[in-house]
Order: sequence, then C-alpha cells, then structure tokens
Amino acid sequence: MNELVLESSPYLLQHATNPIFWKAWNENTLATAQKENKLLLISIGYAACHWCHVMEHECFEDHEVADVMNAHFIAIKVDKEERPDVDAIYMKALQMMTGQGGWPLNVVCLPNGCPIWGATYVNKANWMETLMQLSHLFQNNPEKIIDYAEKMKEGLNALGIVSHDTFLDEFPYENIHPLVEKWKKSFDLEFGGYTRAPKFMMPSNLDALQYYGYLYKDPTIINHVDLTLTKMAYGGLFDTVGGGFSRYSVDLKWHVPHFEKMLYDSAQLISVYADAYKRSKNPLYKTIIEKTLSFVAQELTDPNGGFYASLDADSLDEQQNLTEGAFYVWKKKELETILNEDFSLFAEVFNINSYGYWEHNNYVLIQKDSLETIATRNSISIEKLTSKKQAWEQQLFKIREERAKPRLDEKCLTSWNALMLKAYVDAYTALGTPAYLEAAEKNAQFLMQNLWATESHLWHSYKNGTAKIEGFLEDYAFTIEALIRLYQVTLHDEYVHNAKQLADYCFEHFYDEQQQFFAFTSRNTAPLIAAHFEVEDNVIPAANSVMATNLYVLSVLFNSTYYEKIVRQMLHHITGKIDYVSAYSNWIKLWITVNTGKELAICGENAVIEVSKIIQEYHPNIIIAGSTKNSSLPFLSHRFVPSKTLFYLCENKSCLTPENTYEAIHTKLIS
Repeated sequence: MNELVLESSPYLLQHATNPIFWKAWNENTLATAQKENKLLLISIGYAACHWCHVMEHECFEDHEVADVMNAHFIAIKVDKEERPDVDAIYMKALQMMTGQGGWPLNVVCLPNGCPIWGATYVNKANWMETLMQLSHLFQNNPEKIIDYAEKMKEGLNALGIVSHDTFLDEFPYENIHPLVEKWKKSFDLEFGGYTRAPKFMMPSNLDALQYYGYLYKDPTIINHVDLTLTKMAYGGLFDTVGGGFSRYSVDLKWHVPHFEKMLYDSAQLISVYADAYKRSKNPLYKTIIEKTLSFVAQELTDPNGGFYASLDADSLDEQQNLTEGAFYVWKKKELETILNEDFSLFAEVFNINSYGYWEHNNYVLIQKDSLETIATRNSISIEKLTSKKQAWEQQLFKIREERAKPRLDEKCLTSWNALMLKAYVDAYTALGTPAYLEAAEKNAQFLMQNLWATESHLWHSYKNGTAKIEGFLEDYAFTIEALIRLYQVTLHDEYVHNAKQLADYCFEHFYDEQQQFFAFTSRNTAPLIAAHFEVEDNVIPAANSVMATNLYVLSVLFNSTYYEKIVRQMLHHITGKIDYVSAYSNWIKLWITVNTGKELAICGENAVIEVSKIIQEYHPNIIIAGSTKNSSLPFLSHRFVPSKTLFYLCENKSCLTPENTYEAIHTKLIS
C-alpha cells in the first residue's frame, strides 16, 4: 500500500494517491529493504517543483509504471526540505554519476542505501526500461553492481571529508583582492548577476560583494550589485503585482522564472535589499522590501507567527489543468480590456511586446527602462507615472486574486523561519517600520515555543501543531544568527543567551574534532551512508560558514577565546582552498570581518534609541552590542554608568575612550 497518507509533508501528500506503494524515509523502511533484499528506489523532490509534478503525472500516476516499481523495488518518497541530509548525500551521488543535479532527484540503491544509478526527470518509456534493466542486473549479476556501489560509497565518503590546509601560516589576507578580481570576470555587465542561464539570484554572493565593495570603495563592484538588484526588481523574476521572488529565471535577463516562490529566497533578498537601501537610499529598494514583506504577510504567514515554506510553480489554468505560471501571466487582449486608454503606456512600462513575450500568447511583466526614462519619453511627470504604475498593479492584483492560486506548502521549517525572522529585523533597521520588528519577535516566540524541545534540541519541521525531525546544523546556525540580530536591535539579553546555548549544543552534538568543522547531522540521529559537512555557500549559505560567523560574534560578546580559536581554525582550512569565490562568499564576509572588523558597545538608559540611529546606516563590519542597564554579557562588563549613555568603539580587543554623543561616535564610524 501507499503509506504516504500517514505523512504531514504537503509534497508527500501530493503522492499519497499514486498507485505506487510509496514509503517514507525511516529506519523501518530501510530495514524492510534489507530484509526483503530489494533495491531501493529513492525519489526526492519538493512541493513547489514543476518538473517533480511533470514526472509524477507521466510516471508515478501510471499503473503500468506502478506494477514495475511495486514488484521489484522498495519505493521511498522524500521531501528534500524535510530531509536536507538525505537530499545532500544523494545529490552528491547523482553529480558523481552524471555530472549534474536537480529535482526530481531519483536514485536506485542497493538494499543498504548505496547508490548504483541516478537521474533527474525521466519520461515513462526510459524510466520503465531503466528500472527493468537494473532489476534484472541485480537478480542475475549482483556482483557487478555491488562493486560499483562500493566505489560510489568510497567516493561519497571522500567527498564528505573537508580538506585541511596543512600549512601552519595563515593564508595572507591580502590574497582576498586578487580572488575578488577573478570574481569580477564572471559578471554580466548588461543584466547583472552572472553570464549564464538559468540565472539564480545568489543572495549570499550579492551580500558579500556589497560588503567588499563598500568597505574597499570599489565602484565596479557596487555598480554591479546595484545593476543586479535593479534588473532583478524589473524582471519577471520579481512579482511586481503581488510581491515576492521566484526561485530563478530560465533566461539571462531575469524575465521568465520557474514560478515557485520559496520562503528562503524572499527572506535573503529582503536582507540584501535592506542593506542596499541603507547604503544608497534608492526608493526602488524600499518598494521591493515593502512589496515582498506584504506578500509574505498575506501568503506565507501562519496565524501563530510562523512562516510557510513555499508556493507552487503550477496552478490551474482556464481549462482547469495544472500549468506552470498560470496564476502570474497575462494575455494582451486581457490587458487591453482591463487598462483601456492606459494600455499603450502600460505596455511600454511592462513590455507587452516581443521583449516581454513568453509563450502561448502569454506575457510575463518585465520593466526594461527606469520610470524616469519612460516618463521623459512620454512627457509626463515621474510622480504621475509612479502613481499610475501603482494603480495598475493594484488593479491587476484584484483581478488576479480571482484566479486559482498556486498550492501552498504550509510546513514551517526552522532554518527558513530564522532566515525570515532575520529579514524582518533587517527590514526594520532599514525602514524603521515597527510592524516589522513585531513580526520578528512574534516569530522568535513561535520558534522558541514550538521548535525548541525541552531537552534543548531544535526540531526541523512544524505543521498542524506537531514538530518533528531532529534539527540539522542549518536549523541551529540560522536560528543563532537570527537571535543575535534580534538582540542587536532590541538589546534584550535573553536572545543572545539563547543563541549561546544553541551554539554550545552544536559543539556537543555536531562538532567533529578531527574534521574541525560541524557535521550537518547530529550525533543523536541514525547515520547515512556517508558523512556530510556543508562548507560551500550556495543559494543558501553553508551551515558551517553561518556557524563560524555566529561564533565570531559570540566570541566578542562572551569574550570566548575558544570560540575565536574554532573560527580561525575553520577559516584557515577554507581560505587556502578558495578558487571559485562565489562558492565561498559567506566565508569571504567572515574573512573580512575577522581582519577589519570593529565592535561598538552602547550602554545607558537611552541605548536602544541610540542603537536605532546606528542601525539605520550601513556599517557591515561593526559588531553592535548594548544595554540599558547592567548586563551579564562579558563584553559589556563595567560599561554601564547610571544617567549616562556611553559609546565604546573597539578594535583588536582595544577600545577608544568612550564618547557620550551619537555625533562623536558617528564621526569615528565613518572615518
């Protein structure tokens, strides 16, 4: 029987009516495969994945396919968002076997979980042919595939080991500059991002580039960041009608996306746009922040303050078929009817022409030129055109709300919730909107009450009142980061003490003394076929790079030489191996901070007010702490003086004479 009906994951439940006898990933399922000596067929995807839905329709809903799979395989469906550990191991295997990756991720394994074959999307004919061949081989010549599987396992274990820099000397910090120069060569100078398609937004890369470009006054990099942020905001990748970002665009100009909207993308991009707004005060960035947070509030927020995972790429079209992008696209005649005499101007703004055309008479709204340029070209004021654009978007939003909406994945993942918590804090620092800080604190309470177990570990996933799956390193790393950020705005000590408690738990349950990095999975959990140490930054920064950054901040706040030693040890192993910088962007940020960073303590009855002034500005390499009373934080020890507000600026564990005005300390911060 199909056992997925017993699961809570929306992705797994999508497959609960398939004729295949799907099982969930658990120890009982794995034991059954070994007991029955059957090949495992592991299919990994996620609820918002378009090609996952295509393969489901073509293969997994088909009874002929089901007969083959049920007879010869133990079939396991995995939600990659629930089990990022399983996904990471088998994605490595797929890349070893085929040189590429993606979802759906399908692997066939020996009963012990060692992979022997893998692919992404496969059509019905090829799928059935492959499965029959593998089944026949396993039954008649098992030695051949067992030998291959053992080699795969050896390769996976080798990949799981983090190569160490054996040199005793530090990798010279000055080497960061030629690495960044090499990075520049991959820039797309017309549309921003990188000169390749599909085109991913890579928030961690933009964050690091903005950090470096600002600190080293590099106009080429800052201009590239601004070009990228502008073109992404103009493109179909950003939903100008309803807010929020799709996962990536299939083309070079950020036009046509795969339309799934993931919480982690919107969260990270809000943080990047918030920093960019603080740096530039560009009103476009403010608009993007506000629209995206409006989308999150309306579509991805649980009444208890949690944040849902995603909206699907597919939705019902006019013929009631699930179609990619159906909710978001427009036809020219439809727009002409809606906009009447405004259509020609609308068409110029949003390119209802060959530039904005997608397929099947559908247009994806994309802005090519700035509103200032279009206003000048049409001899109208920028104020009038801006007002018209806002009215058009509101009009289209109301009409679009009548359409069938994409399916919602309403599970709340700890790591992604923490990213969104941080995003709300970052938006608050940029725009000063009180509701943003309120949403952040509400989410912190949601995480603490629902996803932090009494025995002190974090859970990974929450839905319908139930938390499950013991947390992964990413859950701890992003939660610690969010709590530190929340503390730095509110100056509520409990947030940073909670962050330290979680960090200490990670040392006890995740840190590997031999590898000198944190494993992705806790020692409490059943091991997979290979260890996984996540060190390369991707669309989401590596859990180890986030953890190292957290430990550096905590080393300052708690005067911990042990934390600092671990950070420098991790950096030492990473910096010497950096080649393609984009895969180590968050490490680059940490490297800069360790070498150039400063610390600012603000202590006094007006500390929160004074902090609010500082955080409105872009000071990326300054660690902020403070208190409105005597604090137990070692960094703030003996710094509170009644009836005064004092500013202590420190560098290399040496502090300047405290200042007693914002103006005085501000001069030193920008010098």
